[in-house]
Amino acid sequence: MKHITFYFDVISPYAYLAFEHLPVALMGNSYSVTYQPILFAGALNHHGQLGPAEIPPKRDWTYRQILWLARELSIPLQFPAAHPFNPLALQRFAVAVSKLGTPNRITVERLFHHVWRNGLAADDGGRLQALIDELSPAQDPNSPEVKAKLKSNTDEAIAKGVFGVPTFEVDGKLFFGLDALPMLAAYLKGDAWFNDVNWNIAANIPVAVSRKPDTLTG
Repeated sequence: MKHITFYFDVISPYAYLAFEHLPVALMGNSYSVTYQPILFAGALNHHGQLGPAEIPPKRDWTYRQILWLARELSIPLQFPAAHPFNPLALQRFAVAVSKLGTPNRITVERLFHHVWRNGLAADDGGRLQALIDELSPAQDPNSPEVKAKLKSNTDEAIAKGVFGVPTFEVDGKLFFGLDALPMLAAYLKGDAWFNDVNWNIAANIPVAVSRKPDTLTG
């Protein structure tokens, strides 16, 4: 049995769709999953990237594509009242739910539905308190321990090469994005393509030119 670490941040609609579609996409495979809350913004900052919603034309395209993908996958989806929003409190809550800091699938589902199924403000304090009352976290979401755990989760993910969510880690290999689920399924099935030559070829391709912010003018 293979073990998957699913790195997620509830701010990502792709992470939500991947979470919902995972059992279908990996049907027939033997696997277990650990759900690891991280801060997507931390990965973006580390790699010097903007999020999809921070580039106006990309934001429009992302939202259109998400709605289309949700329809194609028959997954209910309704955008929150505003997006992007600050997911920090929800990600801390995800850590706090269990003593070990790793929420189970039921809890992660509840968090994703909180954001992506009702059209309400995802970061509303009253709604968060209702979640706390409903799920009774094992730790205080605002405790120093929980804050430190979420930061260490993010730092450890970045150290492994995670640059966005959703990312799935298996045997040290990273699979990024909703559209990587078929590739992940093939790996779990033992597809012979996943040998060292094919997997490592990207890292061995030389870089011919590297753009820098001060050299982007024509």
